[in-house]
Amino acid sequence: MLALCALVATAQDNLPLKLIATTPMPGFTGDFDHFGLDLKGNRLFLAAEIHKTVEVFDLRSGERVHSIEGFGQPLMMVYLPESNHLVVTDGGDSAVHLVDCKKYKIIKTIKLGEGVDHGVLNPVTKYYYVESGGSSNSPTHLLSIIDTKSFKPFGDVAGLPGRSNEGMVIDRAGKRLYVNLTDPAEVGVIDLASRQFVAKWPLPDAREAHAIVLDEPNHRLFTATRKPARFIVFNTDTGKVVTSLPCVGVNSDMSLDVSRKRIYVTGSETASVFEQRDADHYEHIAEVPTAYRAKSSIFVPDLKRLYVAASGKGKPDAKLELRVYEVQ
Repeated sequence: MLALCALVATAQDNLPLKLIATTPMPGFTGDFDHFGLDLKGNRLFLAAEIHKTVEVFDLRSGERVHSIEGFGQPLMMVYLPESNHLVVTDGGDSAVHLVDCKKYKIIKTIKLGEGVDHGVLNPVTKYYYVESGGSSNSPTHLLSIIDTKSFKPFGDVAGLPGRSNEGMVIDRAGKRLYVNLTDPAEVGVIDLASRQFVAKWPLPDAREAHAIVLDEPNHRLFTATRKPARFIVFNTDTGKVVTSLPCVGVNSDMSLDVSRKRIYVTGSETASVFEQRDADHYEHIAEVPTAYRAKSSIFVPDLKRLYVAASGKGKPDAKLELRVYEVQ
């Protein structure tokens, strides 16, 4: 018995992610969605969809310290360190809110069309692109553009195919936006100056791509699909698929650990860990046990930690909690 316990402990120690803290979330139900990060202020934000709040955690201890109210269905957010504000997309209110993170209050709201969900911040212009404008009768939807400096609408990117999209990412130069298009199953590339598609890359025998990450030095884009569950690598110069590997199902978030050349994909029950040998070669090195619907995550390189939210949708006895993993 002692020998078996020692073997289990050794196996856990050898995993690339080690659980170091959990914060129970009693009274919460349904799914958590995405995270926001205030590194300097030592805060982590998490969207609690059904609870209609954004939860605030101490970044180092993992302790829950505040709950921001007033949302219909908070989904995604981005923290603005220059103003100490948080921009939150709200699917329930079909709006984008501006939150004062000193008072923890919504101070401004911009109403948009149906289907408000995913958003991404341009690191150069500080424009926030948010999915909106889809309806059951429309073959396309759009991205509304919000100037986060004035918190006012600044036009839109129209003509995205289908009723919705999933994850988006913008390059460091602020020139191109990459988006997971739900229908058709493609990665779309948008030139932000012209607001037009410049390329569409079909997913190889897969659908429902959610998470998306850029590896700009290597000219690579990573995405993860659910049907089937695959980790897919594109060459951003050619749009060609470099590799496609099985990964965890019900995945929602993905992070690139540059210093260790790893990619973490989080889904239900486990986190898939891949190692980048070089730009063209990737190896699946571990499935780290997590929790039911532990699909939402954020990697904080400065702390060498991966934060994972375990949700409870579809399982009444599920343990909803924040889980903190240290990379090894």
